[in-house]
Amino acid sequence: MQLYNTLSAEERAQLIDQAGKQRLTLSFYAYAKISDPKKFRDELFIAWNALDALGRIYVAHEGINAQMSIPEENLEAFRETLEVYDFMKGIRLNEAVEHDDHSFLKLTIKVRNKIVADGLNDETFDVTNKGIHLKAKEFNTLLEDPNTIVVDFRNHYESEVGHFEGAITPDVETFRESLPIINEKLQDFKEDKNLLMYCTGGIRCEKASAYFKHQGFKNVYQLEGGIIEYTRQIREENIESKFIGKNFVFDHRLGERITDDIVSQCHQCGKPCDNHTNCANDGCHLLFIQCDECKAAMENCCSEECQHIIHLPLEEQVELRKGVQVGNKIFRKGKSPALKFKNSGELPNKPLAKAENKNIRQKIATKKTLLGKAEHYFTQSKIAQFLLENGELTVGDKVLISGPTTGEQEITLTEIFANGNPCETAKAGDQITFPVPFRVRLSDKLYKILAS
Repeated sequence: MQLYNTLSAEERAQLIDQAGKQRLTLSFYAYAKISDPKKFRDELFIAWNALDALGRIYVAHEGINAQMSIPEENLEAFRETLEVYDFMKGIRLNEAVEHDDHSFLKLTIKVRNKIVADGLNDETFDVTNKGIHLKAKEFNTLLEDPNTIVVDFRNHYESEVGHFEGAITPDVETFRESLPIINEKLQDFKEDKNLLMYCTGGIRCEKASAYFKHQGFKNVYQLEGGIIEYTRQIREENIESKFIGKNFVFDHRLGERITDDIVSQCHQCGKPCDNHTNCANDGCHLLFIQCDECKAAMENCCSEECQHIIHLPLEEQVELRKGVQVGNKIFRKGKSPALKFKNSGELPNKPLAKAENKNIRQKIATKKTLLGKAEHYFTQSKIAQFLLENGELTVGDKVLISGPTTGEQEITLTEIFANGNPCETAKAGDQITFPVPFRVRLSDKLYKILAS
């Protein structure tokens, strides 16, 4: 029986677009004793694959950690697959603040030693002796207590774009790094301070709170359901948000806006910005913050070196990526001397700017004519490929790219490739490509904007 993916990300995206069904992005976790993680993994794959569920899931002897995308119409059937297991009966599913039909494009379930790499020996302390769970309103109240210390147990690239006011934000790249750093920093406050902790969905704090209680901290609290559940509660109950900025998420969206505050900067020019991107150089993939202007000028690259590399023949690019030492640099999380405006550690509580509140599905009232449809899906924003079915396109033309997830995006064409060759004007029947500072989906349509 097939227990793995057979479709590419592009093929899966095309099927999602053709289905035209609303999908939900959600996450959940559970600590439990699983005697046979491999058998558990296979059972989940069979059940979830049948429901067109996609996502990134880790299972281990200690439990499950999942981030997923499922068709909305299959939500109840999906819940039933969880209810089969006693430890997941009634489990809370953290729904994303913003849904994206392409948040995940594969179903990947991996067996790991741990569902979160924490570097701890669980045999040395009671992992079930956890901190007190707080709902949003309770969390806000304790946050205002001058006797409280609040700690962000996420990584530097997560806290940089959004965090709770007054939080300690460790300059770390992994969860396991933060535990000893915070323990040492707070040694003098074990008895008399409230230790208040939070993370994205709550899973890191489940283990961290037990660890800090074992270390002798008396008053340990954690945000129930993490930032995701906190956001749901403050919106449903009309509670003031003490979290400012964006919540970083580990799928193609790379972030959900919680408030309209921008607390970070473009790493290349310093302009207020909180949009993460991955370097377009396949030998780098550095995660960093890049504004639209730098994205266009640098072609989605983190440095001039990487920008030069992406224009080399593919064979030369592959050659440059060879070797273990080079391979270990791939998928770095935002640490590079090329990033002049990178901030870590002590972060500002004052916003640098306000984000525009744009409805992603809002239609732009403009005169336009339909030219063609997208022919290729790229998981990263870099290039768009369309089949030009009607009319002509010339360098300098203003176009509108429209789709249910992409929204309405206007750009001016600076260059066009027709059937693989650079050109000034493309005609009906041509397969055209051009650079874009966002991702284009297979459901997207291409329009030429007409002069008023």
